[in-house]
Amino acid sequence: MFDFRLRVFYTVGRRLNFTKAAKELYISQPAVTRHIHELETAFRLQLFERNGNKIALTSAGKMLPSYSERIFDLYRDMEFELNALAEVHSGILRIGASSTIAQYIIPPILADFHQKFKHVKVQLSTGNTEAIEQALLNKDIELGIVEGRSKNPLFGYQEFIKDELVLVTNAKETFIKKETLKIEELKKYPFLMREPGSGTLEVIEHTLNAHRIKMEELNIEMRLASIESIKSYLLYSPCIAFISIHAILKELKHNELRIIDVKNFSIERPFYFIEPQGQVNALSKLFVKSALSHNL
Repeated sequence: MFDFRLRVFYTVGRRLNFTKAAKELYISQPAVTRHIHELETAFRLQLFERNGNKIALTSAGKMLPSYSERIFDLYRDMEFELNALAEVHSGILRIGASSTIAQYIIPPILADFHQKFKHVKVQLSTGNTEAIEQALLNKDIELGIVEGRSKNPLFGYQEFIKDELVLVTNAKETFIKKETLKIEELKKYPFLMREPGSGTLEVIEHTLNAHRIKMEELNIEMRLASIESIKSYLLYSPCIAFISIHAILKELKHNELRIIDVKNFSIERPFYFIEPQGQVNALSKLFVKSALSHNL
């Protein structure tokens, strides 16, 4: 319904590449060029500077993205409210979720949401907490679902569900014969950890610090960028790792991994929905309400 040329401009402005914009919009590169030319003709202003294969926004072009974002937000809200009058919810909702949530928590919730609201198209992207926050700031997504302890004042937070990180190792390894360790003994064994920027890593580091153990005191064998990589590594190596209980249910059931208790020590954390402060997105509100009711 709204002018598609504005969406084309906005996508080219973010990518600064006509070919990448064409792929993202599922149109041809000549079509992208034509839409931009028509927009420049309508405004009687040049929006991009061309220098060989490179492009950059002109001063006029730099003004347009913020107005475009506001127009897109208004359009989404208008579409939602009008559809609500007809009891039909439709539109596109872009969600970003950190890896634990995207892999192990959100899939059944997405399936349930789709059954209830078949005309809402959900696009899910994944990354660590830091990447999801940046995607929100870039307006690449409308809603984030993250782990971690730090709270950015640019975002509003709403608690989703609770999680617990447990210490696990290969169920067949015998390098740890005890069922319970003292916290000081964590320094003795090789650890697998997540990468910098991970909300999981932040929570682990904070909890260890509260028990007067610094990350550099641990024997970190390797840092890996996904939970699946850590779980696979554990199956072939005598290491330990803190992993979300939600992520290891299958491995516990099949006796591939086992939990080791740490005396007087636990790592609990909430998962959060996050949105930019002051933003009210109707489809985001609908999804949050549906997700919270799913977990009752």
